[in-house]
Amino acid sequence: MDNILFNLKFTVKSFERASKKSEKQIEAEKKKVKEALKKGNIDGARIYSQNAIRKKNESLNYLRLAARLDGVAARVDTAIKMNQVNSAMSGVVKGMDKVLGSMDVNKIAQVMDKFEQQFGNLDVATEYMEGAMGAATSLSTPEDQVNQLMAEVADEHGLEINDSLGGIKTGKADLDSVYKSDLTERLKKLKSAEM
Repeated sequence: MDNILFNLKFTVKSFERASKKSEKQIEAEKKKVKEALKKGNIDGARIYSQNAIRKKNESLNYLRLAARLDGVAARVDTAIKMNQVNSAMSGVVKGMDKVLGSMDVNKIAQVMDKFEQQFGNLDVATEYMEGAMGAATSLSTPEDQVNQLMAEVADEHGLEINDSLGGIKTGKADLDSVYKSDLTERLKKLKSAEM
């Protein structure tokens, strides 16, 4: 059992490393998006954005798998501990028999407290295991995420792409330009009112 637990934990670490590797590849794809946008290659930028989104989903899936395997490892660990608890419980139950035979209320309370504490430890391990389990998601790359990523990269590097994307509103930069134009209009009205 201990060997299985070790192999599970080793696999969890492998998935976590794969997730980090995918995160590094995301950054590389974002740089490619930036270069493609600088050159005006919108189709290339779109492809690199799709790659980045795919790598992001891949990274998240590796993390989910790691979490699920960690949950399995927790179950195995719980099973190992259950074997240990079973032997401890048999001692407690034998102690309960003796205490119940004597009918000493204080001793019965102490044995029951110990019994409840051991079950409480088991409940904590079970809750951890259940919390670690999760569902897998699909590896699709929605168009809105691709456009959002392209807009973020363009925003970070001061590149203009909104006309190339067909006027798709993509986020903060659009709001900033609307806000600035509104301020400019208000300033013009104030100046004309003073004259």
